[in-house]
Amino acid sequence: MNYRWVYCPVCANKTRIQVREDTELKNFPLFCPKCKQESLINLKKYKLMIITEPDA
Repeated sequence: MNYRWVYCPVCANKTRIQVREDTELKNFPLFCPKCKQESLINLKKYKLMIITEPDA
């Protein structure tokens, strides 16, 4: 199996998460240790999509 790192959508650095091709993440809180940002993401077949929620 191949594993790939998940990169931060804000600063484009590696996070601490590795995924396989068959991994699916929905509404996953991805934390970046470098920029200290947390992003809500969906991931399917290595395709990362950022979830933007409107402010209340």
